[in-house]
Amino acid sequence: MLEIVGAVGGAIWGGYLARRRKGNRLDILQYTAASAIAFGVVALFATVVLSRILS
Repeated sequence: MLEIVGAVGGAIWGGYLARRRKGNRLDILQYTAASAIAFGVVALFATVVLSRILS
């Protein structure tokens, strides 16, 4: 569940960042995808660490 939240949050943040930097449509798409993947991977590692700590 945390991975989905991280991916969606990363996509929103990446799209916002690209728009703020006045990127065109493809720039916004690229920032959105890259941020979603990066935040999803970070959230995946956080989930693994939390599950090992709390178990």
